[in-house]
Amino acid sequence: MNGTLLLNESMRRHVSWRAGGQVRQAYIPADLADLVVFLKGLSTDEPVLFVGLGSNLLVRDGGFKGTVILMHAVLNTVRVEDQRIYAEAGVASPKLARFAAKHDFEGAEFLAGIPGTIGGALAMNAGCYGAETWGSVDTVLAIDRCGELHQRTVGEYEIGYRHAALRAANEEWFVAAWFKFKRGDGKASQQRIKDLLKQRIAAQPLQQPNAGSVFRNPPKDFAARLIEACGLKGTRCGHAQVSEKHANFIVNLGAATAADIENLIGMVQETVRREQGILLVPEVRIVGDSVSGSGANRESCISNQ
Repeated sequence: MNGTLLLNESMRRHVSWRAGGQVRQAYIPADLADLVVFLKGLSTDEPVLFVGLGSNLLVRDGGFKGTVILMHAVLNTVRVEDQRIYAEAGVASPKLARFAAKHDFEGAEFLAGIPGTIGGALAMNAGCYGAETWGSVDTVLAIDRCGELHQRTVGEYEIGYRHAALRAANEEWFVAAWFKFKRGDGKASQQRIKDLLKQRIAAQPLQQPNAGSVFRNPPKDFAARLIEACGLKGTRCGHAQVSEKHANFIVNLGAATAADIENLIGMVQETVRREQGILLVPEVRIVGDSVSGSGANRESCISNQ
């Protein structure tokens, strides 16, 4: 193996919330071939978690007793192949948007608004501004627990809102994809990207650690509207706060624990369910073990009202 193995690695460095516990070990592969070798050497019962920019992930304060594969800036190849764009899982979504525009493709602009990697965007069918990742996918490349690579078609997956799952029972992770975008005016696409980023900066609390949208939008409604209608903007649990700029964002005020964030997520869910009759479903993935007594509990959350 030619990659880097890190023991008892803090996930605060690898998730956008800048909070959470340690993992037993983290591996940074040198390339795809090295990742294949590493997975072949792992025990088949070892818990494995693939992480890109960690923009939709929270690792509880007790840590994750398994192996994390850190993909960002490792599998980062992006190129044009036969009128398609090939992008590896570690490529940041905004990078793919800019690359597509530079090469006179259109339809990838929305990816500039997704704060994660292509691997994460594929795993959750990430989307914004009326478009979703799998709407542009042609073929994907996945790797399984045994280090075997599988090239798969879109039809082999069940695709839905913030959901993408292999129909066959097999534990796999995305390592690359081929995207099909229409040929168009690259300069117009670049301007569209600039406009979308201005819109994002104006509407979202990007100056504070956050994980993007915390909850999925319920059918024919918006999670942010429901949360704001309950008067929850500014509500705090410890050092975690419902953003005063965008109600569907939870920000780290500087010293939030994973428990602070998780308890605030639960408090928001309970309040919206009680007052609006809708149970919000989190977009973020929460893994690992809790620590008894860590962080503020839901009952101690402080409303800004």
